[in-house]
Amino acid sequence: MAHVPRPEGGVSPDLDSLFQALADPTRRAMLERLSRGPASVSDLARPFDMSLPAVVQHLAVLEAAGVVKSEKVGRVRTCQLDAAALSRAEQWINERRTAWERRLDRLGDYLAANPEHPKDET
Repeated sequence: MAHVPRPEGGVSPDLDSLFQALADPTRRAMLERLSRGPASVSDLARPFDMSLPAVVQHLAVLEAAGVVKSEKVGRVRTCQLDAAALSRAEQWINERRTAWERRLDRLGDYLAANPEHPKDET
């Protein structure tokens, strides 16, 4: 994959992979299930009409993004949510929201200080 230069303040590669992982509705559903507690791969696969290898591929994307950790005991692989990765995304989103709120506040102040006067059309 080619290196893409990032503008100042751009998303880090870690966040890129997290947002890419979150972009898929199947992976979001898996995370929703894991938010209630650890689950085996078979448990995670149950609601989906897809092969077990396809489920494992989705989990691999979530693990690579750092949002899921898994452990194999015997023949059972159990997955659990790692909320720290989601916290990084939340922090990035909150920083953007704060910046936009400041900009909108400044715009509101400007508009309040410079009310538009209707032109007299007579």
